[in-house]
Parts: sequence; C-alpha cells; structure tokens
Amino acid sequence: MDGQLSARLIRQLKSEGVDMNAMQQFLCDLNAGKFARTSPVQIAGVPSAMHPDIVDRASLQSYAIPRAAAAAKFRELDLPFQPESLAVPEDGNPDILRFPRGALARIGTALYPKAAFGILNGGSASSYADEKKNRSLCPEVFRFYRAHFGAVSDNCKGRPKGITPAYFNPDGSPGASFLFLKLRMLLERKADYAAAFGALPEGILPAFQMTSVKTDGEIRAFLDSCRSDPDLLALSVPLRCAPLEMYTEVQPMMAALTHSADGLPRRIFDRAYGEKDRGLAFPGGHGQNFAILAPVYRRLARMGVRYVWLGNIDNLGYTVDPVSLAVFALSGRDAAFETSFKTPMDVKGGLLVVTGTGRITCADIGPAVSPEQMEQFSQEGGRLLFNCAIGLFDLQRLLPMLDSLPYRLPLRITDQDKDAGRYAQAEQLTWEIIGLLEKPLFFAVEKKKRFIASKMILENLLTSLPDWFASEPGFAGTPLHTLSLDLHAGLHDLLSQDYGMQMTDGVWRFAGARASRAPC
Repeated sequence: MDGQLSARLIRQLKSEGVDMNAMQQFLCDLNAGKFARTSPVQIAGVPSAMHPDIVDRASLQSYAIPRAAAAAKFRELDLPFQPESLAVPEDGNPDILRFPRGALARIGTALYPKAAFGILNGGSASSYADEKKNRSLCPEVFRFYRAHFGAVSDNCKGRPKGITPAYFNPDGSPGASFLFLKLRMLLERKADYAAAFGALPEGILPAFQMTSVKTDGEIRAFLDSCRSDPDLLALSVPLRCAPLEMYTEVQPMMAALTHSADGLPRRIFDRAYGEKDRGLAFPGGHGQNFAILAPVYRRLARMGVRYVWLGNIDNLGYTVDPVSLAVFALSGRDAAFETSFKTPMDVKGGLLVVTGTGRITCADIGPAVSPEQMEQFSQEGGRLLFNCAIGLFDLQRLLPMLDSLPYRLPLRITDQDKDAGRYAQAEQLTWEIIGLLEKPLFFAVEKKKRFIASKMILENLLTSLPDWFASEPGFAGTPLHTLSLDLHAGLHDLLSQDYGMQMTDGVWRFAGARASRAPC
C-alpha cells in the first residue's frame, strides 16, 4: 500500500497517530471481505423485567443456585469457605441454596484476587466541552449554566477526558478527576478485602486501560504524579500495596477511507479539503479494545485473574461491585452487562431489545431503534433498559474469542460529506459483543448508583449543581430538574461511599483511614 501513497501523505498520517502497517492490514482484510458488516436488527420488542437473562440488581436480596453447582463453583474458584456456611436451603427444596446479599458481597470480595478493573480511557474532552453540542442537549437549561460552562470548558478543551473534573463542589469549584477517583476506589476495595480476609495478596485488583495516541502521554504523566499523591498513599501505605497498578495499551488512529461512491476496493482517502495527498485521522471505536488489549487480557489470565470489568472512564457509577461479581461467578454465564431504565438524558447509546429469534441484544438508539419505536414500546408497557456500558467478562470464555473478535464484531463504515470532503469512517463498538455471546447475563441497576455518566459538561453540571437554578421557573419542578436531583443524590452516595470522600467546609475531600463499609 505504501508504494501507492505519496511520502507526504504517509508522513502526515503517521504524525497524526495512524499505524500505517496496521492500516495496510486492515484494508487488505476489508477488501477481502473478512469483516462482519452491520445488518438491521429484527426487533420484536423489549425484554420483560422477569426475563430469565435479567437480574434485578437494584432490588436484589438474594441469589439461588443448585447445591451441587454451588459446591462445584466454590471448589473451582478456591473460595475460603463452604457454600453452606453462607447460604440457606430453599424452603421445600434443600437441593437449592439461597445466598443473601451480605453473603454475596463476601463471596465477591473474596474473588478480588481473581478480578481486574478495565477502563476505556482514550477519549479527549473535545465534544464534552463543545458549546454547540452542550446547548443542543437542553437549550432551555443551558442558558442557566452558560457562564459557569465557559470557565469549565476552557479548562477541559484538548485534554484527555479522564483527567478532567468528574464533578463540581457546591461552590462550583472543580473536583477530582475521573481517573483519580477510579484509583482511589480500587484502594477502597482493597481495604475491604484486607478488613475481611487479612493481608493483601500480590496483584489484587489491578487496573488496565486503553488510551489513544492522542491522550496517552498526558495520562501517563498524570499517573506518574499519582504515585506520590497523599490521598492515595493514605490508603496504600497502611495496606502495604502500591498506590496504583495499571497496565496500558495504546489505540492508534485510523485513516479515513474513500467514499462508497468511489467504488471498490476501498482506499485511503487522500483529498482532504480538496488538497492532494492530504488524509484524515480518526479513532476506530472502542470495539478495537479486544484486539488492542489482547496482550493485557492474556497477561492477566497468566497472573491468575479470571474476571475483568470493562467500562468508560467518564461514568462515576462504574465501580467494583462485589455482589454483581459474585452473582456473575455463580451464574456460569459468558459475560454480564449492566443496564438501567432509560431517562431523558439518555439520548444516545444502546437499548436492550428482543430479536425475532427471542435473543436479547443491544441496539443503537437512532440507527437501529427509532424514537417512534421507543414510544411504541413504552405505550405497550415495556420498561426501556439502557446500556450502561459496563461489562464483566470471564477470561476463560473471552480469551478463545480474542483472535476472531476483530472480524466478528460488526464493522460500521459510514459515509461522510463534510467540509473536509466526501470520505468514509470505520469503527467497531465494544457492546456489540453481546450479540455474539451464547449466554450473556444482564443486571438491571439503578441509574443513580451505576450510571452517572458525563458525555457533556452540562450533564456534569446538572448532576453536581442541581440547586443552583432551582428557583428558576423554566427549570424548577421540571422532569429534568427532578432527574438532576436524583442523580445528585447518587453522586453524593458514590463520593461518600465508593470513593471514600467526605464533605468538609462545603468541599468534597478524601478521608484518610476508614472503617470497612457495609455490603452493597
């Protein structure tokens, strides 16, 4: 391929983070027809909350499995107790053991040495801080926050999103970053393990991430500074563990492709802005994690890790949950995914649907599920479950799939007609793996506990500062204000419980040594 491209184009694309060798292999595979293409999802409806593949995590009080299966699973996972010591026989059926929520939390905590926490951390804050996109989210509310938005967006633009403020204090000052909170949360969970079982085993609950060529340098520098941060050392020193353990792989950029109108085979687009030998570089979608993070997944398996979480850096509700870990481990399913009931803020992403064959999968709002369909499902009494972009995978099931997943995940190639010209972009989405799994499990969770995501700064401001304009007639009492109050309550609980913070003089600050928290 390089022989058909000008040296100027190659230099430009390389300078913008494109791996030209990987791009050449991608084009060869694409033109050879090796990738799965997106096809319309045949939607029959939305799943009932009583569907056997859905666990109501929000109200879960217990979980039951056959006694023999529990005994086999406890032996397989080398858990330090017997099932009967934590469970009670089901009334009328002694062959079924029922584990109460407290027991599930203990089982999940005991599994921390076999678990790792993964972060999709490649995004920048460009769209997050874009005024036009924030205003379009809710124009009537944006005007209330516009003055504060300007100051916040100026400090976020061009930076990796993971190291921008995850919340704002009541006085409007910025709080800790998304990434720092995740690091602190992992130490909090390690402290839970130590309180329950004693000294920490080496390598417990490591973190891993996929950054991008655009964000990796700043993120690495940030992590280096965290190694001496007193708010991490306050927990790591008493625990006798490192303040952070992070494995990183870097996602390269992809070159834009020729438009479908230019025919086949596809080539690298080389006429950006009408200029000869000028290309465009774009991210290839977080679905590439299964290829890019493959060395990390395999390394973790060699370290004895069995279960890995994967989620977005900008979701404050994405934390280690021992109860869900226990249920997933006991279930024997391939993977588990978290969903919450859709709210007015959930304007893009995936929706759980039932296909014509009866399978549950995730369909994108907009491309696959129209607003009219969603309204119809609601009128028919269906509760719409929205993808929270949190996955929990069993490495014994995932590793055998890694080599084929880049080709089996649907490849989306979308034509564009913009100022830069007529070209196409290719991307893959992580959560479309759901449609490839034989036995997925779904947790129905509370949004305010597990999905406080900030795709736009306005969402962050609404969640952090819902009372700033509570007296405004255009905001007070509206469904959006009610939702923001609910999310703010969730934010308060997350900061004080999962992230080990306390409100002091009107500002959230990290606590030092703390008592073990109650089961989730």
